[in-house]
Amino acid sequence: MKDFIIPPKDWDMGTPLSRSGVSVTLTVDGFPVTVPEGTSVMRAAMEAGLRIPKLCATDSVEAFGSCRLCVVEIEGRRGTPASCTTPVAEGMVVHTQSPRVKKIRRGVMELYISDHPLDCLTCAANGDCELQDMAGMVGLRDVRYTPGQNHYAAIGGTLAQGDIRARAPGGEANPRYIPKDESNPYFTYDPAKCIVCSRCVRACEEVQGTFALTIEGRGFDSRVKAGMPGDDFMSSDCVSCGACVQACPTATLQEKSVIEMGTPDKSVITTCAYCGVGCSFKAELNGDELVRMVPYRHGKANRGHSCVKGRFAYGYASHKDRILNPMIRDRIDEPWREVTWEEALSFAATRMRGLQETHGKKSIGVITSSRCTNEETYLVQKLARAVFGNNNTDTCARVCHSPTGYGLGQTFGTSAGTQDFDSVEDSDVVIVIGANPTDGHPVFASRLKKRLRAGAKLIVIDPRRIDLVRSAHVEAAHHLPLRPGTNVSVVTSMAHVIVTEGLMDEAFIRERCDWDEFSEYAEFVSDPRHSPEATALLTGVPAAELRAAARLFATGGNGAIYYGLGVTEHSQGSTTVIGIANLAMLTGNIGRPGVGVNPLRGQNNVQGSCDMGSFPHELPGYRHVKGPEVREIFETLWGVEIDSEPGLRIPNMLDAAVDGTFKGLYCQGEDILQSDPDTKHVAAGLAAMDCVIVHDLFLNETANYAHVFLPGSTFLEKDGTFTNAERRINRVRRVMAPRNGYEDWEVTQLLANAMGADWHYTHPAQIMDEIAATTPSFAGVTYEVLEEKGSVQWPCNEANPDGTPLMHVDGFVRGKGRFIVTEYVATDEKTGPRFPLLLTTGRILSQYNVGAQTRRTANTAWHPEDLLEIHPHDAENRGLKEGDWIKLASRSGETTLRAHVTDRVSPGVVYTTFHHPDTQANVITTDFSDWATNCPEYKVTAVQVSASNGPTDWQEDYAAQAEQARRILPAAE
Repeated sequence: MKDFIIPPKDWDMGTPLSRSGVSVTLTVDGFPVTVPEGTSVMRAAMEAGLRIPKLCATDSVEAFGSCRLCVVEIEGRRGTPASCTTPVAEGMVVHTQSPRVKKIRRGVMELYISDHPLDCLTCAANGDCELQDMAGMVGLRDVRYTPGQNHYAAIGGTLAQGDIRARAPGGEANPRYIPKDESNPYFTYDPAKCIVCSRCVRACEEVQGTFALTIEGRGFDSRVKAGMPGDDFMSSDCVSCGACVQACPTATLQEKSVIEMGTPDKSVITTCAYCGVGCSFKAELNGDELVRMVPYRHGKANRGHSCVKGRFAYGYASHKDRILNPMIRDRIDEPWREVTWEEALSFAATRMRGLQETHGKKSIGVITSSRCTNEETYLVQKLARAVFGNNNTDTCARVCHSPTGYGLGQTFGTSAGTQDFDSVEDSDVVIVIGANPTDGHPVFASRLKKRLRAGAKLIVIDPRRIDLVRSAHVEAAHHLPLRPGTNVSVVTSMAHVIVTEGLMDEAFIRERCDWDEFSEYAEFVSDPRHSPEATALLTGVPAAELRAAARLFATGGNGAIYYGLGVTEHSQGSTTVIGIANLAMLTGNIGRPGVGVNPLRGQNNVQGSCDMGSFPHELPGYRHVKGPEVREIFETLWGVEIDSEPGLRIPNMLDAAVDGTFKGLYCQGEDILQSDPDTKHVAAGLAAMDCVIVHDLFLNETANYAHVFLPGSTFLEKDGTFTNAERRINRVRRVMAPRNGYEDWEVTQLLANAMGADWHYTHPAQIMDEIAATTPSFAGVTYEVLEEKGSVQWPCNEANPDGTPLMHVDGFVRGKGRFIVTEYVATDEKTGPRFPLLLTTGRILSQYNVGAQTRRTANTAWHPEDLLEIHPHDAENRGLKEGDWIKLASRSGETTLRAHVTDRVSPGVVYTTFHHPDTQANVITTDFSDWATNCPEYKVTAVQVSASNGPTDWQEDYAAQAEQARRILPAAE
C-alpha cells in the first residue's frame, strides 16, 4: 500500500514536469516522495497529495516566484524560499505548514486583498477563483490595512472595501482605475481585479508564443497591458487563443459566456472538430447548456493549449441558421418543405433506387466528409459498396491530401505522417513547405515556435512571407519564396546540393534503403540542370539561399519536414511528396524523435476519412478493391459482393452527371460547390443530377442544388472518434443531445435501411469494433482501450498494443525505403498577356475551410470578408489602392473582392482565402489536377486583376439563384 495520497488527475501541479531520468527522494511534511531531478518542491508536495497555496504558479509555464504565497521551510536552509522556484535535493526535508509559513502566507494574502474588490458574491468567477480559494486556504479572515490608494474604485481611491462599485456621483476620478476592456468578442479584461501575477503574460509568451501581453508600469502602478499604448485586446497582436484567460487566477480575464451563463458545474472530455491537430477539450456545462470549452491539460496532441476556433468558436451549434428538420422538394427551383424523418428517408430511398433501376447501379454515389467521425465515414463508404453496389465513394480528403497517401505510400509504405507532435521538441532544423501553421494549425505552431526560440533553425519554402518567416521572437534562417508551381524543382535542387556536396547519410541509405534505386536517383539529381543556379530563373529562389538551406538541413542535426496543401494541391503534388520523402531518406531523418515527414492535415478528420476507405479505389486500410483477399474480408462480414472495379472520383461524378450517366448523390458534411475547383462545372454537374441528398448542419452552397436535406449533428452531439495528423485516434464524446434528433451515423443507417439494408448498430463502439475486425492498423482499437489510454496512434494491433508514436523506427513498412526520380513537369496553367499573375489560395487563423461554421460565430470580427493580397508594385501598375474593389479574372471565371496591398506576396503573385461564399474564390480556379490522384491544383491559377465597380454578373446571378434555392415553406399549422 502506498503511504501517500495520489493527487487527482486534474490538479494544477504548479510547475512543469521534469524530464530528468535521475530520481531524487525527499521528505515533505513527514511523507517520503521520489520525483525526477529538477522537480520543484511545490510539485513534489503536490505529487504526495499535499497542496501548497499558490497564485503565480501554474504547471503550463515556467516557475516565476513572484506571489510569495508558496513559501516553505527547508531544514538546514535560512529563510522561507518559494517552493515553486526551489528544486528538490536528495534528503531534503520540507515543512509546508509550519506556524511561520502560515503567518507569512496570511500576511501576503492580506496585501493582495487590500487592493482587490470584494464583490465575490456577484463576481463571474465566484466558485472558480483561485484568489478566493487561496484566501480560504491560508485562513484569511480580516484585512487590517486602512483603506487607501487602490485600483478598483472608479471614483475616489481611499474608500472602504465594502463600497466597491457603488460610488456617489460627483467624486474625483481615481487615476489608478482602468476601465474594463470588452473589445474582444469572447472575453473581458478587468484591470481592477488584476493581482499582477504575470501568469497571462507568461502564457502568451511561453505557451502561445505571441508576446502580445506585457506588464506596464512599476511597483504599485504595474498592470497587464495588451499591445502598445492606446491598444486594447482587439487591436493588439492578441490571437485570442485563450491561454491568458485559462491562466488567470481571478476574474481579470474572463469568458463572456461565463459572465452571461454562470460558472459551469460539469464537464465532458471531447475532441475539437476544426483542424487536424486534434486538440482535446473539456466541454463545461450547466445542465445541457454549453458554457465554455477549456483545453484539456492531458490531451496528448495539444498539451492543454488551444486556438481561437477550438476555444471559442462553437456557437454555430446553436445558430439560428441551423436546419433541424428534414426537408424535400421535387425540383431545385421549388421551395423546401419540412417533412418527417420517415417521409424524407422514403423520398430519398425511392428516388435513388429508381435511378439505379433506370440508369444502372453505378449511376449514384456518395461523398464523405473529413469533418465527420471515423465511424460515420466508414458507414458512408459502406453504404456505397454494400447498399448501392458500387465503389462511387470519394472524400474531401482526396481533394486536399491524396498526394500524401500516394507519395508516402510509394516511398515509405504507409500513407501517413511519421511522427507525433511531441517530436518537434527534439528537432534541430525544421522545413515548413507549403504550409502556414500559425493560421492553419496554430496549436502545433505554438509548439514549433517554442522550439525555435530554444535554438532550432527554420527553413520556410512558400510563395508568401508567412508569420513564421519573421514575427515576435521567431525568424526563419532561410525563406525560399518560390514561384507557385515549382515545388518539385526546388526540392530536387536541394537534393542536388546534398548529393553533389556529399552531405547525404550514406550509412543510413545503405542500411535502410534500396541502394540501386538510390544510385539511379543520385545520378538524376546530380545532373547540372537541377543545380540551384540552373533552376533559379524558373523558381525565383536565389541559388545561394537555396544552397545554404540545403546545407543547413543536411548538417544541422535532427531534421523534420512539415508540409501542407501548398505541396499537395498541385498538378505535381504527388511528385513533391515523393521529393520530400527523398530528402528525408537522403539525410537519414527518419525513425527517431525530432525528424520525419509530417503532413499537416487541414480538417479534423482528413487522416481518418482516408483510413476508412473513402477513396473509390481503396477499402479501409488503404487496400485496393482489386484484391480478392481484401474484398473477401468485407464480403464475408457484410454478406454482399463488392465490385472489383474502382468507382468514380468527385470530378468524374460531375463529368458523368453532365454527360447524363451519373444521376444521384448522397453528400455528407461536405460543400463541394464552395470547396471544389471550377465552381461553374460543379454547379453544372449538380444541376444535372436527379437526386442530390445533402446531409449537413446548414443550407450550404451545395444544398442550392439538392432535392433532400437531412439535418446533421455537431461534434458536441455525437459519440465517435477522430484521427488527427499524427495518426492519433481520439474520442469524441456526446456533450448534449442531438438537436435534430439523430447522430449522423444513425441518419446514414436509416437511409441504408430505407434502401433495403439490414443494419442494426446501436452505438458507434460497435462500428469501431467492425473497423478493428477488418482493418489491420486498427486491430487493437476499441472504445475500452481509448478510455484507458486516452488516445492511441495507429498502427495499434497485436504487435503495437499501445500504438505507434514514431513510424519506421527499425525499418520502413515497405521494407527498404524507395528513392523515386522526381522529374519536374510544368503545369498546363500558364501566365500570359491576358493573365499575367499567379493566384494561390489558403486559409486565415480565425476562419475554417468554407466558413460554414466559423462565419456563424464572432470570429467574423477578424475576417468579415475574403481579401486579395497583391504586391505594391503590381497594385501600382494597375492603379489600385488598399481597400479598392477589384475584379479577379481567370480562364475559368471572374469574381470581385477588396484588395489588400502587402509585400507578404512576391511581385507577380496574388493570394486569397476561400472562406466566404459571396466571393467564391473557386470560380477562378481551374480543373487541372495532380497526375496521380486528381487532387485539384488550387495553388496555381493564371489571373488578371483590375479595378471594379461592384459584383460580377456571375456573382449577382449566383446570389439570386441561392436566395431562390433556400426558400422554405412555412410549417403547416
